[in-house]
Amino acid sequence: MLLNGHNVAIPIDSGRENEGILRISNQFCHLFFQSTLLSPSLSISIFPAWVGLEVVRCNVARMPDEIFARMRMDGMSVSLQEFEAELVVLRDRVNSCLTHYVMPHADCPSRLQESMAYSLLGGGKRLRPILVLLACEACGGSFEAAMPAACAIEMIHTYSLIHDDLPAMDNDDYRRGRLTNHKVFGEGMAILAGDALLTLAFEVIARDIRPGEVAAACCADLASAAGWCGMVGGQVADLEAEQDLKQHPPTEFARQEHDAAKIRDDLAKLEAIHRRKTGRLLCSAVTLGARVAEANADSLSRLESFGKNVGLAFQIADDLLDVTGDAAKLGKNVGKDASLGKMTYPGLLGVDPSRRKADDLITEACGLLDSFGRRADKLAELARFVAKRDH
Repeated sequence: MLLNGHNVAIPIDSGRENEGILRISNQFCHLFFQSTLLSPSLSISIFPAWVGLEVVRCNVARMPDEIFARMRMDGMSVSLQEFEAELVVLRDRVNSCLTHYVMPHADCPSRLQESMAYSLLGGGKRLRPILVLLACEACGGSFEAAMPAACAIEMIHTYSLIHDDLPAMDNDDYRRGRLTNHKVFGEGMAILAGDALLTLAFEVIARDIRPGEVAAACCADLASAAGWCGMVGGQVADLEAEQDLKQHPPTEFARQEHDAAKIRDDLAKLEAIHRRKTGRLLCSAVTLGARVAEANADSLSRLESFGKNVGLAFQIADDLLDVTGDAAKLGKNVGKDASLGKMTYPGLLGVDPSRRKADDLITEACGLLDSFGRRADKLAELARFVAKRDH
């Protein structure tokens, strides 16, 4: 079960209708409260999880203050609990809109639609669309206005994952705890589903963002971030670095004499790859939100710098999770970067220095939001989540 991002067991004694127990895993305490405190703030629905299990999902919009007062566990503040509750709501709104965009269509072959929906609706943090929404809010815009851009960037992200998993790229069998798209639908259909999501993203922005000049600016922003000088360019640089390492593996002497100058050179190459491969799309999420809100040039510039820092911190956190993460939580295998000989921050700097670098980037990023006042609080909280996440 999921409550505010935590695993929760809710045993209910049918003979005691007014009382339940929440047992939050890894936090060694129980919360007792009357069921009247829950309604109508807590709704519980059962749905089939993507991993094939029946899961109870607690969808919390705003839990009562009495409950939050008793949830100061594991160093988590009330504001963080509230923020996590809001993330659940935002994910649900994004998922609902994404579902609408990939509904069956008379002119779309059913197998293609199924392949697109399989990956697009297959779970995930929805970090990029939520960044769009919160950046728009920070600039005085609305979630409703930003939702098409939020969905479009998730389509781009999903297409990149489908193609990234292919045998010619990373050759992964699992993504988010399920078989990858090509393992279910075949390589040809997976390629075409990715292509369809890529083009659908720009159709959605061009059709559903208003006014037209804002839609055009958003299309240009997203195309630049995802294209030859952005995400795709970063993918190419990553492949070239991996192939170069295979063709010219370091000697044992080179490993022992891995001096500071070589580390600096490798770090510069790695940062250039990460800023394009992952960072550009995360940065675009923030600037898309600002553009929809028609933010001024100073706000757009600050958010662009914020996005660059968050994007690099996200990839460092990803590198760390491949070393220290839990495969069950991640929904994919860990340790693959090292097995492929890829350059990573932990590999070059070590685990603890990499964590410090990610923390420093987030601290700097949050400082760039000061001029936005309280409207950017949730955006800053999401940035901190990026560096501390465990999945």
